[in-house]
Amino acid sequence: MPLAASKERKSSLGSKAEHGTSVLIAFEKIRELIVRGQLSPGTWIVEGDLAERLNMSRTPVRSALHLLQREGYVLERKISNKSRMMVAPLTKEDASELYSIVGRVEGFAGRQLGRLPKARRATVAQTLRGLNSQLAKIAKNRNLAGNIFDVDRKFHQTIVNMGAGPRLLRLHQAIEPQTERYWRLYASSIIDNLHVSIAEHEEIIDAILAGDEDMIERALQKNWENGYSRLEKVIDMFGERGSW
Repeated sequence: MPLAASKERKSSLGSKAEHGTSVLIAFEKIRELIVRGQLSPGTWIVEGDLAERLNMSRTPVRSALHLLQREGYVLERKISNKSRMMVAPLTKEDASELYSIVGRVEGFAGRQLGRLPKARRATVAQTLRGLNSQLAKIAKNRNLAGNIFDVDRKFHQTIVNMGAGPRLLRLHQAIEPQTERYWRLYASSIIDNLHVSIAEHEEIIDAILAGDEDMIERALQKNWENGYSRLEKVIDMFGERGSW
């Protein structure tokens, strides 16, 4: 291959790699804005404004939005022969599906965790009990309500990290942030029922200590299914967001 052609090819590959990195950065930044509610459910997305907000060019932002659309964070709507992107609304139907999926993914990870040696399971259980104790303190002190999500997430993430293989972990990483949207928006309204979730967590911990794979899976799925039921009541009270 001539030297000039070789340099041109390397430059092209470098440009593609750089573009891919930019798209990933844009994807993560936009997803973070959506998950944390800084791009509210139902908000119309103006590509140029978003690119300016992120201090990025429109090309990686456009590609990132298509990726976010594929994962359900963003929807495309047609208005007068034009297509526009909007932040996906938060609905009971969507929450029900998400919570069901995550419950099954974590249930499977829990089964794998149940196969670990007793000593390792005991260490995991100790970590989980510590996190559950933090939730118990939050239940008694509403001033700490802002920490509910982070502590609860660590509880479930500990189980997934210890039990899931690489494929299952990637699947969980793809779907879990979408449940985070609901948690961050509605969590402070669920604090009155936090003691119920804490009790469900204790069942999960006991099952892990017993090494009972079926019990671990059932307990995790139950926690997510009941979590949706609690969320559903709050959504009925405050309404779905962005679906008007």
